[in-house]
Amino acid sequence: MKKTILSLVLLGSTFLGIAQTPSIQRVNPTNWWVGMKNPSLQLLVYGKNLKGADVKINYPGVTLQKVNTVENPNYLFLDLTIAPETKAGTLNVEMTKTIQVQKGKKKAIDQVVKITQPFELRVRDKKPQTVNSKDFIYLILPDRFANGDPSNDKFDDMADKVSDRKNPFARHGGDLKGVTQHLDYFKELGATALWLNPVIENDQPQTDEGGAMRSAYHGYGFTDQYNVDRRLGGNAAYLEMVTEAHKKGLKVIQDAVYNHVGINHWILKDMPSKDWLNQWDTYTNTSYRDEPVVDVLHGNKSDFKVQQSGWFVPFLPDLNQNNAFVANYLIQHALWTVEYFGIDGWRVDTYQYNDLPFMNRCNAALFEEYPDMFITGENAVQNIYSQAYHVRNNINLPFKSNLPSPNDFVLQTAINDALNQNFDWGKGFNRIYQVLSMDALYQNPDLNMTFVDNHDQDRYFSVIGEDLNKYKLGLGFLLTTRGTPHLYYGTEVLMKNFKNPSDAEVRQDFPGGWAEDAVSKFTANGRNERENEAFNFVKTLANFRKNSSALTTGKLMQFLPQDGMYVYFRYDAQQTVMIVMSQNKDDKELSTDRFAEIMGGFTFGKEVVSGNTISSLQKIKVPAMSIQVIELKK
Repeated sequence: MKKTILSLVLLGSTFLGIAQTPSIQRVNPTNWWVGMKNPSLQLLVYGKNLKGADVKINYPGVTLQKVNTVENPNYLFLDLTIAPETKAGTLNVEMTKTIQVQKGKKKAIDQVVKITQPFELRVRDKKPQTVNSKDFIYLILPDRFANGDPSNDKFDDMADKVSDRKNPFARHGGDLKGVTQHLDYFKELGATALWLNPVIENDQPQTDEGGAMRSAYHGYGFTDQYNVDRRLGGNAAYLEMVTEAHKKGLKVIQDAVYNHVGINHWILKDMPSKDWLNQWDTYTNTSYRDEPVVDVLHGNKSDFKVQQSGWFVPFLPDLNQNNAFVANYLIQHALWTVEYFGIDGWRVDTYQYNDLPFMNRCNAALFEEYPDMFITGENAVQNIYSQAYHVRNNINLPFKSNLPSPNDFVLQTAINDALNQNFDWGKGFNRIYQVLSMDALYQNPDLNMTFVDNHDQDRYFSVIGEDLNKYKLGLGFLLTTRGTPHLYYGTEVLMKNFKNPSDAEVRQDFPGGWAEDAVSKFTANGRNERENEAFNFVKTLANFRKNSSALTTGKLMQFLPQDGMYVYFRYDAQQTVMIVMSQNKDDKELSTDRFAEIMGGFTFGKEVVSGNTISSLQKIKVPAMSIQVIELKK
């Protein structure tokens, strides 16, 4: 047979649409770096009719170890090794495949197709900063925070074309430029790090949830891991935001979703193999129960499988992390993100629903490249054992997690309970005392990410009955106890609401984030008297905390709550801070005799928020429903 040769050079996602002709549409990761501690890299190559192609790479230091095929002939997975001495540059993936071409009634001929796919290797230039208990994290839902660029509010070629601030379920147009424009606001407040709800592309159609059509403005249904959503500004805007945040001394934490993707994810339109997802004979939802996983003595395999492999919701397909190609795809994206954007930490969504050995492997890959990487996992559990099970712990268990930090839901519940209960046996401040008394279960409770509310919870100010004294008690505790605290956007200016009838009620726009807003809560002039009182309370305490070794890295000593008061100390060799919390309805006087073991040698103190000097520490006046943060002096 006669042979013809067709040579194609594909740049980026260029696609030549010839029937049956091999082509490449995507390569993930989109680039990589020399000098990674792990020399292995697996390229996902997607196009048309790639199976059977002869693949070669001729680049100094790069070895093609194996070409992996799967059920779908449109995918190849290439295993590469990148030697330590490899130089940055552009390598070419060369593919050659012979296909038969029928032209009219003539006899079929063999046609040799050659494809050249460039792939860039870069020099590593990002140095993530360490996020830990020294930080105060500010949580932002980008679509609802500030609209810095109205031109990217909506795109007609995306599945959801709506942007409408009057509709609580639609996108509202907040973006990354809006976050960048308010970096000084975060600095003024005393925040040291930003955590953004997911910024990755969510090209999802609106879905019917509870009888209302809702957009994926929250960001938890990824459709392309290697693109930041255009409605937020895309990769360039995210890179600029991270860069500018770092210049201001602010760190950045990214929200990771490994458990599932959006129903509109590009891979799902032509999956590599059926087992890319967790498959069931009939649709099976997760039970949302943590007990089948942590019950190592009495649990059963059936309940365990449903919890781990059932889908979170029908429109968020569940990834099969036991598929090695899926696992590599997710892990490499995490590494790529740190190197490409320079982020400083991760918050992992729906942690307990992931395959936990996979999560250990993913975390370990990040630690190998970035030993001090902050990774915190979301587990909305309500008991300390379950929360500790999913992180580094001191419990003798067959499974040992390597996750450094939990989102501390147990303490969050205790804080809100304590403020809404009368002081009694096991109630009020005793709830907080009980939770902290079991911190020995964690290897490092200072890394527990603590909070009073978030994007999935009723707003804190509403939960405590819009009581400003309770507000100060809860946030004062948050900023002075152990852990790594975060604050949900708007809590500092008393944004409120319950999740009734939906989450949208607790995800309202930050006032002043849009040019058309009548007032701006970003400025003192735009806030009313109560809002300024709340803002200034957080600001004063957060900025004191920033420079306090005792509050950020010191030890915690707590005393049994008595007479409606809870007293604890943060201390180290340089500083001792005494915190007195009262939920009494009347003023009290506190005798400090029983605190002698830690107060010995101190003669006076300075109350941090008011600036008042406490000249005698023998007996301290404690106003009703108050918190005092007292730096002890000799």
